[in-house]
Amino acid sequence: MDLRTRIGAERLCAEPTLLNAERIGLVTNYTGVMPDLRRSIDALVAAGVPVTALFGPEHGLRGTTQAGESEPATSDPESGLPLFDTYQHSGADLDALVSSAGIDALLLDLQDIGTRFYTYIWTMFDLLVSAARLDVPFGVLDRPNPLGGGSVEGPLLDPSFASFVGRTPIPVRHGLTMGELARHLNSAAVPRAAGRPAELTVVTMTGWARHTYFDGTGLPWVMPSVNIPTPDTALAYPGTGLFEGTNLSEGRGTTRPFELIGAPYVDGKWAAALNERGLPGVRFRDVSFTPTFHKYAGEVLRGVQLHVSDRDAFRPVRTAVTMLHTLRLLYPDEFGWRADGPGFSGTHFVDLLWGSSALRDTVDAGEDPEQLLHGTETTYPSWAGDEVLLY
Repeated sequence: MDLRTRIGAERLCAEPTLLNAERIGLVTNYTGVMPDLRRSIDALVAAGVPVTALFGPEHGLRGTTQAGESEPATSDPESGLPLFDTYQHSGADLDALVSSAGIDALLLDLQDIGTRFYTYIWTMFDLLVSAARLDVPFGVLDRPNPLGGGSVEGPLLDPSFASFVGRTPIPVRHGLTMGELARHLNSAAVPRAAGRPAELTVVTMTGWARHTYFDGTGLPWVMPSVNIPTPDTALAYPGTGLFEGTNLSEGRGTTRPFELIGAPYVDGKWAAALNERGLPGVRFRDVSFTPTFHKYAGEVLRGVQLHVSDRDAFRPVRTAVTMLHTLRLLYPDEFGWRADGPGFSGTHFVDLLWGSSALRDTVDAGEDPEQLLHGTETTYPSWAGDEVLLY
C-alpha cells in the first residue's frame, strides 16, 4: 500500500475542475515537481488545467541563480508559456505585472522550507495582495513543511522591520505549510495591505501529519535553492541563516552551506565552548574549510560543523543564538555584523532576519540571547490560530 504524502498538485491533476478558471497564471519554479519528477507545469497542462502564463520567484524558474537574483527569461522553452519574473516586484508594480499576463486566476506551487526569512512565502504574500486588489482568485497547491509542523521557534517579526525576508509578524520557524500560511496571511495581513482578503482556495494534501519530516513523506527532495541542497540544510537554516547577517561565512561556496560556519579569526575554542553548553540534539566539530565563492572566497577559514544527533530535540534558532553569543564573548574585537544584505541597505541585515534589533543589541551587550526565546518555543503552531491549520 502506498503510504506517501499526496501533494495538492496531484489532487488538481486528478480533479482539474477544483479551480474554476479559464486562464491561470502558475507561480512556480523547479521545486514544483510531481512524485515522478515531472514538472507540475507539464502535468497540470496535460491534465487539462488551463495554465496560460508562468510567474517565477527568487532564483528563477530553473533555479540557476544565487540569493538575491532571478533569471532574465521571458518564456519557458519547454511549454512555450510566457514567463513573468516577480522577484523585487511588489505593490502597484506587481499589480501591473499580473494584469499584463491576461489571466483570471493565480495558482501557486512552490516548496517552502519552513523559515520566515525564506522568500518564497513573501512572493506568495505579495501576490495574494495583488490578487485581492485585482479581484483575481488565488489557489495554493499545498506541499509539506520539510521541518514538520509540530515545532515553532523564534519571536514574531516587529512590523517596523518588515522587508522581503519578513513582511508581517510570524515566527522564525513558523510550523505551517504554504497552504496554512496562505490562510493565515490572507486573514491577518492581506486585508491591511489590500483593503480586503483575496478569494483563496487551498488544494490540500493527503497523508501528511504535523510530526512528519520530509523524509517521511515518500516524496523526492528537490533542493529549494542552490544553497539548500538537503533536508539537513533546511533543518539548520532557521538558525544558521542568521549568519548571513554577520561577518562569518555561513558555508556558501561549500557542499554543506548553513552547516559549516566559520571565519578567518575563529580557532578551536569556539567548538569546545559550544559543546560545553550541552545544546540539545546537536554537537559541534572543529573544522577548517575554503569557500569557493561568496564571503571569504578562496580563504582558509576555521569554525564549526553542526552535527544533528536528534532532530526532534534540536532547536536551530536556540542553537544559533548561542553560537552568536559565544562568538561575541570569544572574539569581541573580530566578530561583527553586516550593515546590509542582498537587495537591502540602510540597516543591519541580521535585524531584518531576526525581525527586530533585539538579537543584535543583546549579543552586543554581552547578555545571553536565550532570554529572547522565552515563551517562543512551542510544539504546536497555535500562534496562527487553529482555524488556519489544515492537517
